[in-house]
Amino acid sequence: MTATTMPAPTRASVGLRSRARWIHSASVDTAMAFLWVPFAAVGLLVDPRHLPRVITAVLLLSFIHQPITAALVYGDRAQFSLARRIFSFSPFVFVVAVLLLRHFSFAALAVIAGLWNAEHTLMQRYGITRIYGRKVADDHGRTEKLLLFSWLALALLWTAADRGTPGRVETAGLRGHNREGIDVLTRFRTPALILVPIVATASLVLMARWIRSERAHMGNPAKWLYLGSTAALFVTIFVNPIAGFLGYVGSHAVEYFVIVGRSVGPRYTPETVAAQPSPIGRVIASSFGRVKFFVGYAVAMGLLIWALASIDSLAVHAAVIFTLGGMHVFYDGFIWKLRRPVVAQSLGI
Repeated sequence: MTATTMPAPTRASVGLRSRARWIHSASVDTAMAFLWVPFAAVGLLVDPRHLPRVITAVLLLSFIHQPITAALVYGDRAQFSLARRIFSFSPFVFVVAVLLLRHFSFAALAVIAGLWNAEHTLMQRYGITRIYGRKVADDHGRTEKLLLFSWLALALLWTAADRGTPGRVETAGLRGHNREGIDVLTRFRTPALILVPIVATASLVLMARWIRSERAHMGNPAKWLYLGSTAALFVTIFVNPIAGFLGYVGSHAVEYFVIVGRSVGPRYTPETVAAQPSPIGRVIASSFGRVKFFVGYAVAMGLLIWALASIDSLAVHAAVIFTLGGMHVFYDGFIWKLRRPVVAQSLGI
């Protein structure tokens, strides 16, 4: 073997690394940016006969992460007081709305749930993008939000316009509200074919505007990595919607656990809990508090899944799953606002 000399880092690459402002660290944030890759890779590489089980596992992971939002709201008096009336009555409103929608139109329930979850997942990516932006005080969040939504709209339209989508759905063995939602989407193939080039052009314009803003601001390279990985995720959706769907849904759930694990420690210290006592705060502020919290949450979710599996009622399943999912999406808008000092501080801004 002959020795080789590695090239010295260029001044530009060193400068980019030194300018990057990470949420956790370079290695952790890079891993988080590419969380979608393992999920998508499984969707691409697994034997089609096993794909339905893979999709079921990812959807179960998605369901498991949702009730943690309710724990953060109802286990903390300060969080609950942000919107006391809404948090008191919304569970009952969700249950009634889900059962009524399911009774009159399961397709409508499926479409609303699918689009709302797609928007919510995108907004989490937007929120992480803005955390990176806030760390260098950039001010073009509106352009980033429009850019991300143009990617989502293009992905949905592309999937609707693709003749291969029904075959992929059949191969994947999708059932229930996910199958119903995609079936409704593919009925709009002709309008989608017309809209794809329009939305693609708008996306390119927004991309040019974003690049111009980043160059003028000398922004955060950590954000470029995360947003670039998000763009690659959407390209995967264009190539293979099922693999992209797995990456989109699976990475969202894992990201959420990372965000919660990251933020609850700084938020619930012995000092803050002494000033504002709360059940969840007492647990997390204790020794090995975050471990206790997540272990207890895992046990609670195991019991919930066992209870649902033992109840042979589609109405009960729909009420529980869609209500918890709706509360998760709806409540996040209250508890994760970056302009709230306690949120910004807990995320290192």
